[in-house]
Amino acid sequence: MAELASLELTADEVPRMQRDLNAILGHIAELNQLDTTGVPAMAQVGEMLGGSANTEGGELRTDAIRPSIDRAAVMREAPETDGRFFKVPKVIER
Repeated sequence: MAELASLELTADEVPRMQRDLNAILGHIAELNQLDTTGVPAMAQVGEMLGGSANTEGGELRTDAIRPSIDRAAVMREAPETDGRFFKVPKVIER
């Protein structure tokens, strides 16, 4: 798990993290054993907003097709580009 998350754990940290992860998985296993028959599912975002209005009286904007920003204009403003993509410094070492 640590490798997938790109974490570098010390030899002392590994057993502690294993213990913590096993405890979390144990709690999840307990929750999975609960009988949830008759318990309504959690509300979905659309239901919470009541359609298009949220609980504070505001509304979500309607989706509308609009032209996007011109790529060439954006690339001209970029500090470094290959003409199609932004060039950025490498930040992850593997």
